[in-house]
Amino acid sequence: MMLPLADLLLSPDDMAAVDRAAAASGIDSYGLMEKAGQAVAASALRHFPGALRYVVLCGPGNNGGDGYVAARALRQSGAEVLLFHLGDLKTLKGDAARAFADCFVAGEALERYLPRAGDMIIDAIFGAGLSRPVPDQLAAIIARVTEAGTPVIAVDLPSGLDGRSGQVLGAAFRAERTITFMTRKPGHLLMPGRDLCGALEVFDIGIPARIVRTHANRMLAENTPAQWLANLPTAASDTHKYKRGHLVVFSGGATATGAARMSAMAGLKAGAGLVTIASPEQALSVNAGMLTAIMLHAIEDEAALREWLSDKRLSTFVLGPGFGAGELARQFALALSDRHLVLDADGITSFRDAPQRLFDAFADGPTRLVLTPHEGEFARLFPDIAADGALSKVEKARAAAARAHAAIIYKGADSVIAAPDGRALINANAPPWLATAGSGDVLAGIIGGLMAQGVPAFEAAAAGVWLHGVAGQRAGKGLTAEDLVAHVTPF
Repeated sequence: MMLPLADLLLSPDDMAAVDRAAAASGIDSYGLMEKAGQAVAASALRHFPGALRYVVLCGPGNNGGDGYVAARALRQSGAEVLLFHLGDLKTLKGDAARAFADCFVAGEALERYLPRAGDMIIDAIFGAGLSRPVPDQLAAIIARVTEAGTPVIAVDLPSGLDGRSGQVLGAAFRAERTITFMTRKPGHLLMPGRDLCGALEVFDIGIPARIVRTHANRMLAENTPAQWLANLPTAASDTHKYKRGHLVVFSGGATATGAARMSAMAGLKAGAGLVTIASPEQALSVNAGMLTAIMLHAIEDEAALREWLSDKRLSTFVLGPGFGAGELARQFALALSDRHLVLDADGITSFRDAPQRLFDAFADGPTRLVLTPHEGEFARLFPDIAADGALSKVEKARAAAARAHAAIIYKGADSVIAAPDGRALINANAPPWLATAGSGDVLAGIIGGLMAQGVPAFEAAAAGVWLHGVAGQRAGKGLTAEDLVAHVTPF
């Protein structure tokens, strides 16, 4: 499926290559800047019609050029416009210099701006063209604007935000709206960038789609059904429970059974044909009193598990929720190295001192392992990757997936799903109220349920994260994990 341009993600470097290719093809680059600046001005008038002053802050590059065009368009509309610039205007080059020359609004040095009630700001200082901390004079202006609560529209990206990683470079504006052009950047989706961008609008300024697609990173996109829907099973008239797979979820002892039950029910609702909870003998009666559609099986130790694994219909397992960290979890995980395994929570923590044992066990053949670490668990399995401040969250997830030969879900408000082959997806549909106890257990069960039906590990992980977000939206604010399970549905 060919994605719409607005669904693609281009890094700042990729977008710069698009601009160069557009210019090399004969497209008038100043004409593109004119369209961009006019779009920004139109957005300011549409969304902030009551502003008393439109304050345009311009930087030394093409982002500033967009700002000069916007300032001219706003003045031509009859609005009161103030213009402030960063740096020496004599150093402006190319289209930015032309935009400044065409702008008949007199400007002042950036540091002279003092917010006033009724102002709205157009931030056209750096956009995506920043890879180092903002200069001190800009940091002071950002602090001043933030304290005053003055609304901001950002051009491309809020100045101070890294378009590659979504991280703040010293200080950054918090925009109410961000206007970007042709397509989005990873920093628009990764946190805290997503929050700092506010409402995001992607405006087509006329660069041919063929040029944008040529430079788009086909290994990175937003996590949407377009990325994995073709891999999900479809119900045929001869479908029966054994064709839909058998999922096994491991339970902890008698006082730690709830997490496994939530995973198991989520797996069943995600479409697994059969679901069994495997638990110590002491926990059987507890689970039996709480379940009807889920089967039970007693497993006390590794020997019992290996004997049970002679049944090859047991294809997919979830280990970790409520299980307890330690040697037994390690033994169970390693015993499952030839099956499909979702390793979550305590299962991940159990390998903090010997992660390579886990990675080696699943190193051969197709990807069979899905790891679901939150930030702390990620650092336990991949301490060197987690500590590398030069890497974005996407790059960290990719490095971890390649090392572990696993599909990685680097969880958070901006969960990143990565495959060993370098594919990565950024999830953006999860509501904030999903951050509640037991939510991760439900996610593990959804993924297990999809894998049991034959969905490949990466696609199951990505679909599971998306479906988890949809369930959270349906359940609404104040949800509990039990509520979440009730709203899990297969696509």
